[in-house]
Amino acid sequence: MAEILHILSISVGALLAAFFIAAIIWLYVRDITQKKHAILRNYPIVGHLRYFFESLGEYFRQYFFLNDREEMPFNRATRAWIYRLAKKEGGNIGFGSTYRLQEPGALIFVNAPFPILDEERTPTPPLLIGEGYCTHPFLARSLFNISGMSFGAISKPAVQSLSRGAALAGCWMDTGEGGLSPHHLEGGCDIIMQIGTAKYGVRDEHGKLSVERLRELAAHDTVRAFEIKLSQGAKPGKGGVLPGAKVTEEIAHIRGIPAGEDSLSPNRHYDINNIGELLDFITRVRDITGKPVGIKTAVGGWYFANDLCEAILRRGFDSAPDFLVIDGGEGGTGAAPQALADHMALSIDEALPRVADALFESGLKPRIRLIASGKIVTSARVAWALSCGADFVNSARGFMFSLGCVQAMRCHTNTCPTGVTTHDARLQRGLVIEEKYLRVANYCTSLCQEVDMLAHSCGLHHAREFRREHVRIVQPSGRSEALSTLYPYPLRSNP
Repeated sequence: MAEILHILSISVGALLAAFFIAAIIWLYVRDITQKKHAILRNYPIVGHLRYFFESLGEYFRQYFFLNDREEMPFNRATRAWIYRLAKKEGGNIGFGSTYRLQEPGALIFVNAPFPILDEERTPTPPLLIGEGYCTHPFLARSLFNISGMSFGAISKPAVQSLSRGAALAGCWMDTGEGGLSPHHLEGGCDIIMQIGTAKYGVRDEHGKLSVERLRELAAHDTVRAFEIKLSQGAKPGKGGVLPGAKVTEEIAHIRGIPAGEDSLSPNRHYDINNIGELLDFITRVRDITGKPVGIKTAVGGWYFANDLCEAILRRGFDSAPDFLVIDGGEGGTGAAPQALADHMALSIDEALPRVADALFESGLKPRIRLIASGKIVTSARVAWALSCGADFVNSARGFMFSLGCVQAMRCHTNTCPTGVTTHDARLQRGLVIEEKYLRVANYCTSLCQEVDMLAHSCGLHHAREFRREHVRIVQPSGRSEALSTLYPYPLRSNP
């Protein structure tokens, strides 16, 4: 019996060896005969090591080679700070900061010699949106809110966690252009319903705006406002992109499109060709819904904001959008062509103060609430945006980090390892709603507390008192300049 087993083991070993040799020969022949890859053609078999190490390169850089302030789009220090806030571990550090105060673009706030005492502080007040111009104005309570991320671009448990967390924190949640899902409504938070260029969620069978569907959505008490998306920072000049692998039956039903096919929005609204038609569309949606209506757009220059303000002044304040969301060219959470993501539209650093100036100079700033968006995830950047003239700040990727995102850069592949941007049930299992919604709320409330802390250190009673003179920005020379010097308030304004 032992001899038989010995012979069998030798036979199995020989068979495996033969199979291994045959596989090597097959791989060798395939490599030297294929025509797509020069390295494999010249270095068969071993050439595969090059592609293997290349695929691992970004992970080695992220965890072993880049320092805490080097990685893009968000460095390790920023991500770790968000994780600490989300876990309610505090934003304290020891032994000094690694933030480079001499680096061009660094933010420095002007501390007051006699800061505000605890008993002198006042709560940061909420602001009404659309007051006097629509039937149901929206009282927005939080400075910091969840930017548009469509159900489809992000997963069901991600939407559910964000909805519950937003309700707990008192901030609003933007649906993104993918339409309103039951998961957005689940938490009972304030919702801004975005109307994208494809009219997902509010379209009829021909893809045009449905009055009936608009009224149906407006009937939800928690749908507080509607946002007309002209463009976004990740892909200005191009509509939304959702790969077919992520278009499930449920998502297809909500959007009104076929399942399993790429969801490609047009690069603009077919029924909005100029500013006049834009203002007409705003008025129409506001009349149908009775709720505030705003615009989201990235900007490439000053002409849009100036032309918009001039058109409103000619028509009257009734024609104005109730809010204006400015997205920076550095924004973006989902799939986008790299040419657009890298090079199209102004950064929020330049766009926001210029748009604010147009509103100040035209006298429209009290009428139109200004919202900043685009890679703003820290309290310092929120305070900077408020100093520029923003009334609120929206963030998408900051809240993704609060959900556990590790910046794997796989949002568009349906293979997100943390379950945030995938519809693979196995991967979604890692995102536990009962845990993550608390982190969403912690991140929002803790960040707002830090913004108030910065305000108090500047001698302000609350964060809405920030002005441009409270911020300095380091220049290439290494010296800082006041934001009010770099972007002086218009002479005719009263900020």
